[in-house]
Amino acid sequence: MWYVVHGDPPRLRGAYTANAAKSNGLPGSAVVAYNVATTQITGDAALGLIHNVKLKRILRSGWNGTCPECGKASMFNGWLKLADRCPNCGLDYKFAHADDGPAFFALCITAFPLTFIAVWLEVEFDPPWWVHALVSVPILAVGCLGSLRPFKGWLVASQYLNDAVQAGTESSWAKLDSHDHDAR
Repeated sequence: MWYVVHGDPPRLRGAYTANAAKSNGLPGSAVVAYNVATTQITGDAALGLIHNVKLKRILRSGWNGTCPECGKASMFNGWLKLADRCPNCGLDYKFAHADDGPAFFALCITAFPLTFIAVWLEVEFDPPWWVHALVSVPILAVGCLGSLRPFKGWLVASQYLNDAVQAGTESSWAKLDSHDHDAR
């Protein structure tokens, strides 16, 4: 099965020339087709979606809570506490500063839609208050608390795989990390 990708991503193998793509009726001079059997690209060519291998790795590592380097061991020591190092490959998690990012995403992506469910329940059925206490509050609590760990894992994996550092704060983080290391 062949998928169409616009441009020529350098890391992908199994490339098929633009001329061969044109001869098979694929549009555009910059179109390159990739064979799914020889690459890790999957997706819907009709929508023109490019499946980024790095993004898949970030999402998989975040969702599973595994090390972004080896993908095997857990990056967490507890529910939300990061381990100091990966027990499998030794990756040091000092680079990871997710801060309040997981809470922000849990509120925006999880709590916002779940709040609409609670409002719909109120408008549609007008239940007594105890129904909201038994249904709406637990749904919001479980939804928000349950999504914190995948969001934190996603942010940590994203920071690692993109070499992300907050602009202009490298020296501040280095000082904080050295003080943290001295305290141990």
